[in-house]
Amino acid sequence: MTKIDFIFSTDFYAINAKELSHTCMHLLCTAGEGSFVFNEKCYHIGRNDLVVIPMPDRIKNLAGHPDLQVEWFAADYKFLQNLLPSNNYSIGGSISLNHNPVISLTDEQAAILLADFHRLRDRMDDRHLLFYRELMGSLCLTMMYDIFEPHAQRDTSDTHTDRTAYIVKQLMEMLSTGVSCTERDVSYYAKRLHVSSKYLSATVKRVTGHSVSSYIDRHTIPILKNYLEDERLSLTQIAERMNFTTLSYFSRYCKKHLGMSPSEYRGSLQPRGK
Repeated sequence: MTKIDFIFSTDFYAINAKELSHTCMHLLCTAGEGSFVFNEKCYHIGRNDLVVIPMPDRIKNLAGHPDLQVEWFAADYKFLQNLLPSNNYSIGGSISLNHNPVISLTDEQAAILLADFHRLRDRMDDRHLLFYRELMGSLCLTMMYDIFEPHAQRDTSDTHTDRTAYIVKQLMEMLSTGVSCTERDVSYYAKRLHVSSKYLSATVKRVTGHSVSSYIDRHTIPILKNYLEDERLSLTQIAERMNFTTLSYFSRYCKKHLGMSPSEYRGSLQPRGK
């Protein structure tokens, strides 16, 4: 990652800095009270409240009482998303977090999450380690699963009233079938959902804060990786299975989403030192 990859801080007023726009923010209030505006709605936080917001530069009007104390950890959003399976709770969870990014924790849950933050803080400067990214990835994954539990508990009792959330749910159900292996155009999903591409794109963006294409890619990349990791398949066979019209188009897609060509990705899977 060339941008800021990991950052830990106790400065509440730094959470919406522009240089953090590509990250996902995880903030825990440990004392006092504060407030902020997100998606044109004001949220108040107090002790043991967790705030999770991708691209935190969307936060406005930060205000904290003199006794406010917070600790937060931010990491590259794409890095975090790539750690999770495509069908994970995180996809549906990101929708509800866009509606309400505040999750109230118990004392025990807050203590567990704070310990996760501190482990990340203590290791984030160990960039000299050979497996630094893998190490930080495993610690980030632990943190995210520790967040999923209280998040899921909250969403069990919270029901979204926005009717447009229904169409997003239908899109997610379609993507969970693996159809994006061969279908990656927004128009395909719009037609299946009996809406226009413009309406689908606007609805998904409004409900989740992310584009339809980002969700399509999120489901497609794990399929792509699985095929590339299967040495029995040639690159031509993979391109055909995934409905790429040309090998050059297939290669461009890999470079965009994996950061390297198909052959380079396969080479990176070889044991180091051989």
